Amino acid sequence: MLTPLDIHNKEFRRGFRGYVESEVDEFLDEVVRSFEALLRDNAALKAQAEELRQKVEQYRQMEETLKSALVVAQETAEEVRAAARREAELIVREAEAEAERRRQAADLAVREARERLAEAERRALEFRARVRSLLEGQIEVLKREENWRLDEGALAAAPPPEATLVAPAPRSQEAESPAEPEGAPG
Repeated sequence: MLTPLDIHNKEFRRGFRGYVESEVDEFLDEVVRSFEALLRDNAALKAQAEELRQKVEQYRQMEETLKSALVVAQETAEEVRAAARREAELIVREAEAEAERRRQAADLAVREARERLAEAERRALEFRARVRSLLEGQIEVLKREENWRLDEGALAAAPPPEATLVAPAPRSQEAESPAEPEGAPG
């Protein structure tokens, strides 16, 4: 490659009817200046191109970093969504289990209440039967006592045992009404 110095130092041989030396020298000086300017421009453009290439590389690296960050963010978001889904499912399962436990506890409480009610009804029936039996026994005792009194009165008024028919004596009103306790106002 030619340099401005090569152009500047270039010597041409002289020939018959050759070019005017001063015009050639001026032209060569102008070519040198233009060539030097082109070389400077070329160097500046190369430097600028290198700078731009480095920026492009830097942008590519940033792009790769951003892509990686985006992928990581998407993966993280998916993991968060999956974790949230799992947590929601766990909460739902726990709530369903708690609801089932409460339902079972309520069923047990209802069953126990029904059993207590049935036991209370059975005891009430037993109590009624015992009271009825006791009352019937007392009525029977009263009937026997009344019959005994009737029999005793009939024996006193009755003819001697030779008589075959014994009619009970009519009861007096005093016997029918209960005796008032002593000291009761009358």
